Amino acid sequence: MILASITAAEASGAGSMASMIITLVLMFVFLYFFMLRPQQKEQKKKEAMLSALEVGDTVLTTSGFYGTIIDISDDTVIIEFGNNKNCRIPMQRAAISVVEKPEDASKAVESKKSK
Repeated sequence: MILASITAAEASGAGSMASMIITLVLMFVFLYFFMLRPQQKEQKKKEAMLSALEVGDTVLTTSGFYGTIIDISDDTVIIEFGNNKNCRIPMQRAAISVVEKPEDASKAVESKKSK
């Protein structure tokens, strides 16, 4: 009688251990697909955008300023702000949040004219 109750307790303990492991695995899968993977995709997209920078591109900085890239070095870019040609500021590449290519701007103007 005592032996039967011990084996039953061990069997129920193994079942609860298996359900706990399955729950943890499901939590990690959820964490990966809904939190880590989208963040990695966004980071790769931003790295691709920053590696495709060219002189003459119009950019928006993380501080909210629009400017045109004048010069590019390893991790620093020189950006000219506004119509004043004396306002040139060196910034890190990481401070650029949006890039607009000159070809994209001309296509947008042409599409507005055709409407």
